[in-house]
Amino acid sequence: MAEPRGSVPGPHDKHRVLFYGLSTCIWCRKTRQFLEEQGVKFDFVYVDLIHGQEREDAKEQIRKWNPAVSFPTIVIDSDQSVTGFKPEKIKEALEL
Repeated sequence: MAEPRGSVPGPHDKHRVLFYGLSTCIWCRKTRQFLEEQGVKFDFVYVDLIHGQEREDAKEQIRKWNPAVSFPTIVIDSDQSVTGFKPEKIKEALEL
């Protein structure tokens, strides 16, 4: 079972990266794997593994960047976001 939240270390730490996903979502798995393969340092939250107010708070944060609240949603520097498995957009946003 995946951890509901945590941090992944990496040498690419120029940006603050927050990954919101679902533990059962293939596109979330692919996106997380891509971030790890690129050596990106990031924090993550699996929204389906948290409950109550914590889940509502996470969904509200996601809604600011992605009104559809779809997954994965990556928030970069509290300044921009990438929704879905889009390796080229992620690379561009993270200057990889």
